[in-house]
Amino acid sequence: MKILLTGGAGYVGSACLRWLRAHGHEPIAFDNLSEGNRESIDTNELIEGDILDQEALAAAMTSTGAEAVMHFAALASVPKSITQAEEYWRVNVQGTKTVLDAMRECGVPRIVFSSSAATYSFEVDMPIGEDSPQIPQVPYGTTKLVGEKLIADYAKAYGIGFACLRYFNASGADPDGRFGEDRRDETHVIPLVQLTAIGRREEFLVYGDDWDTTDGSCIRDFVHTDDLASAHQIALETMTLGRGEAFNVGLGRGYSVLEVVRSCERAAGMSIPHRVVGRRPGDPAVLVAASAKLRDRGWDPRYTSLDEIVDTAWNWQSTHPQGYASTASPVGEGARGSDSS
Repeated sequence: MKILLTGGAGYVGSACLRWLRAHGHEPIAFDNLSEGNRESIDTNELIEGDILDQEALAAAMTSTGAEAVMHFAALASVPKSITQAEEYWRVNVQGTKTVLDAMRECGVPRIVFSSSAATYSFEVDMPIGEDSPQIPQVPYGTTKLVGEKLIADYAKAYGIGFACLRYFNASGADPDGRFGEDRRDETHVIPLVQLTAIGRREEFLVYGDDWDTTDGSCIRDFVHTDDLASAHQIALETMTLGRGEAFNVGLGRGYSVLEVVRSCERAAGMSIPHRVVGRRPGDPAVLVAASAKLRDRGWDPRYTSLDEIVDTAWNWQSTHPQGYASTASPVGEGARGSDSS
């Protein structure tokens, strides 16, 4: 199938593009490179453009003969969404509407939407199921929920098939070590710990050690980008036109922030400076997925432990200390780092 991936040069988008290519599809990225990395995909797989530009989107869909869209392009920092609400609504909501309007114009009938666990209420029992209340507590989550509602309304009105994938914590790197997470404004816990290990940050901050958890730090559900990519493939290939569904994408097991620090220390073979500070606005104590619905569709994640995910991330980070700007210059081998691929 010919698939246009908005934000396809980003961390998750590029992982999905490489996966789709390897599994018989014809993916092309549509990305303005404000956050994405040109080096993460082949040059002939990129069309530069902005999701707020319907004319450019329609031209890309027409020129590629797109039969489906995977919509990754968005602003995705929870803290920034609190202080930059207007920009998040413009890009995440208006951008999604523009993508849908371009699809209508070009007759593209399928969309897989990159949604988020942030659409849920955090005041519910864990693990979270797809039917749990969606009451976002941060603007980022609100914009993703509005995106879901927009897509569902367009599906009902215009016969589009859709799947909304509610990610938990996207993590890890390609097992061959060539591609990984390199974001201009990093907010994810695993790379933040590992950037501290290689000396690009002085210390890693743990936001609270007084949560109602086993060790007092927040608990999160981490899912490897290859497993996210396989979820996108399944969602697309099992889609029914004129209908849509939502799927949680997480392992169903949580690990604490302090457990992440210890796993990263094992991978790097060193102690990593970290310090506990006060809680951060918008953080829930625990966030873990119930993913039985996706597993019933045949989703079978390969990376089922935190250490496996962390090892792939360290394999990338230790050999690319400056991200995609790096030459292959390892910063050291840890207890698991040398054989993690």
